[in-house]
Amino acid sequence: MSVVRRGDAYEADLDPQWSVGGKLHGGYLLAVMGRAVCDGVGGDHPHPSVVSGLFVAAPTPGSAEIHVESLRTGRSTTQARARLTQGGAVRVEALITLERLEEAGAWWAGLEPVDLREEHECPRTPLVVPGGEFPVPLMEVVEQRLDPDHLGFLSGSPSRRGVVAGWHRLADGSDWDPLSLLVALDPVPSAGFDLDLPGWAPTIQMSAYIRRVPAPGPLRVRTYAADVTKGRMDETVYAWDSKDRLVAQATQLAAIRMPA
Repeated sequence: MSVVRRGDAYEADLDPQWSVGGKLHGGYLLAVMGRAVCDGVGGDHPHPSVVSGLFVAAPTPGSAEIHVESLRTGRSTTQARARLTQGGAVRVEALITLERLEEAGAWWAGLEPVDLREEHECPRTPLVVPGGEFPVPLMEVVEQRLDPDHLGFLSGSPSRRGVVAGWHRLADGSDWDPLSLLVALDPVPSAGFDLDLPGWAPTIQMSAYIRRVPAPGPLRVRTYAADVTKGRMDETVYAWDSKDRLVAQATQLAAIRMPA
């Protein structure tokens, strides 16, 4: 996710390992863009708290430029625009709000952490999504263990509740931070698998909210869909840290292939 300042822009080397079915992962792309914004205009506001990304066209692995534009710096937040380009064409555009996040828990919380089986009882997601048609190199860098109660689609018996949930760690042992949380907020497989709609679900737009700095340890992540219409599916994602605190949430609109 590293970037290097080159004149008026940042240069990134987009890593194909952070991909799903040959396409770079949306959360990864937003994290790379967030890194450039934090480096360029972060100052006293080092953490992304709100990220709204518009996926114009799928970038390819390799060199990309990120252009950062400061919109406003206030006492508690900095707001900026970022554009990821390749060959002079915009691939992803994002509006990003930065602030200084804390580790403290919520003053009030009305959402309980998702109930999962113990981490060791949940199978690790393989490099090829079961029941799907595409490889997921992302699973080499993210250790994801889905709850068996959400794996009915593997046997051809999805619950049709539109819910997928499990444990998430970074495979190299690193702790989650406000930037890498963007990867966890774009989980694989999509909730469409539990609706008997397997396959790639490319993100059209994604809005993420980072609430606090996560504690060391795994995340518990729950994804659910509320509506599927005309090849479009909404997804809502919540992530809790090892202290049962809600650390991040996101909503996205994704394209999906529906039965004829």
